[in-house]
This record gives sequence, structure tokens and C-alpha cells, in this order.
Amino acid sequence: MFSLRKPTMGSVRRVLKRQAVLDFSYPAVGATATSQPAGYVTDRTRIMLGSGEPIFLAAKAALQRWEHFRLGWVEPWPPETPIQSGEVVAIMAWTAGLWTLNCCRIVYVVDEAGSITRFGFAYGTLPGHVESGEELFQIEWDQNTNRVWYDILAFSRPNHFLTRLAYPLVRHTQKRFGRDSAAAMFRAVNSASPLPEVCQSTS
Repeated sequence: MFSLRKPTMGSVRRVLKRQAVLDFSYPAVGATATSQPAGYVTDRTRIMLGSGEPIFLAAKAALQRWEHFRLGWVEPWPPETPIQSGEVVAIMAWTAGLWTLNCCRIVYVVDEAGSITRFGFAYGTLPGHVESGEELFQIEWDQNTNRVWYDILAFSRPNHFLTRLAYPLVRHTQKRFGRDSAAAMFRAVNSASPLPEVCQSTS
């Protein structure tokens, strides 16, 4: 959904209600946990958040609050959407003079303890989304090095004629989202530290 004006809460509710009963808009549901499918662009973003269990727990709490989507130009709705499989969330974004409203459903949740402790979730696009694909957001604490990382893994392809027409802008926006999301997570757990390098790759 594209709009010149920011969607009202009423319109977001209506779109979310319609999309919530639909199936995913891509066949490879859950593929962020295995191997990414052919025919999609795969993007990876990674940033080191700090060291130790307190950073991991703070980052986990930030992810549960959707801090990684509170970017000024992107916001989730409902903002208190639980991180649970099957939950549906609408993402509003302002870019290139237009608002977009896209709905996704949480595919699975990662909650693993061990020498490498992980928490995160993946969501997949629903039919009204301007893109088609899946995205994984994950916090990882490697207890061998004590480092805590935030990772995004996404595979996508256009699902609307406007995203196909303006694909270079779409790719720029996707990369920007990765960088801004990484920065938001870092600042959620580090109030004064300088931002470290954000590593991004595409395949």
C-alpha cells in the first residue's frame, strides 16, 4: 500500500485485519533458518553490540520492544506486538515522499541457550506487501569470545510494479534500513559509545 499521507490508525487496523487471514506471499517459508531460495536477493547486516550477558539481555529486551524498527522513518504497529509465531504486524515507512504500509507474519522465534546463546525472530511478507520474502532479526552472544552481535538476514524480491520500476531506490532503502536498524539496536544498549562498523553484504 502506497500513500501520500501517513496512514491513520483506523486504516492500519483495517489493512492488518484483511491481511491477517491471508497466507504468506512466497513459498520458501522458514528458509532464513536453512538456506535461502534461488531467485531472491539475500542481504546480511551485522554489528557488534558489546560484550557480556547484560548487553545480551538488554538487546533481547530491545528486540522484544521493536526498538530495531523505531527509526524515525519506520515504525511498527501495533507497537506492542508480541514476539510469537503467528503474530501479524504492520510496518509503516516514509521514503521518497511516500508512505508505505506493509504487513508481515512472524514465522518462527529463536530462543537458544548454550555456548552461543541466541534470541530473535523471522517474519514473512503477506500478499499486500510491496516486497516478497522473509527477514530474520537475531541477537547472538558467543560465550567463547563474550561478544554480542545483532544480525539481520533477509531474502526478497519485488511484489509490486512500483518496486520493480524503482528497484534501485528500493535497494538503497533496504540497505539504509539495515544500517539504521543496526544503529538503533546499538544505541538501545550503549548510550554513550561511538557506533562501530556496520557490516553489510549481498548475494
